[in-house]
Amino acid sequence: MATTLVWTECFPGSSRASDGKWNNGMNQNIETLIATIKSLESELEAELAVRRVQLQYKLEGGRALFDREILRAHRRLRVGFVRYVVNAGILHIVTAPVIYSLIIPFVLLDLFVTVYQLVCFPVYGIERVKRSDYFIFDRYHLAYLNTIEKINCAYCSYGNGLLAYTREVGSRTEQYWCPIKHARHVIAAHERYNLYADYGDAAAFRQKLDRRVAPVSEGSHPPDVSV
Repeated sequence: MATTLVWTECFPGSSRASDGKWNNGMNQNIETLIATIKSLESELEAELAVRRVQLQYKLEGGRALFDREILRAHRRLRVGFVRYVVNAGILHIVTAPVIYSLIIPFVLLDLFVTVYQLVCFPVYGIERVKRSDYFIFDRYHLAYLNTIEKINCAYCSYGNGLLAYTREVGSRTEQYWCPIKHARHVIAAHERYNLYADYGDAAAFRQKLDRRVAPVSEGSHPPDVSV
């Protein structure tokens, strides 16, 4: 330890050079891992395409189209409205108003997040998030769902789509103002997180702020910083 301190004091530039090489290596490793993840995502999409063929439907204009025979089979599996309500557990019926009461904070969140990015993102030079990309309502086309199930699915689509939309707006904001990783492991971190400055790396953080003049857009990453 003493030897390291003496060496650093006598040759301060050597410590910076060593740190720079280490950071460069870390950045390259992170980029490699990100590339691997994207490759796996492409493989997953290919497998999902195979699964679509197995379920005998295809996508046209963003809508899933089933063969007529499959549609007839789906309609036979649909549970009628009365039977569905009768078979529903009493606790499910009692808690339904609680679940749907969340529509109020959801709509307010949607409104405030949308207004926020419309007002602030142009000032920061951040590309706005395309809201429509995060709200997908296609389950109501499924013939095996009854009216209640279709409403439930639409509600879930809206809630989860809204949270994904809000997360994207939040991640672009964080990338602009505070691109610093946490000291602790983050569960399900967003895609930009891995390119943030390491916790405690003050120089990298300052350089990222200096370079934030570059617009932040979907699919983009903060400028790479090597110290």
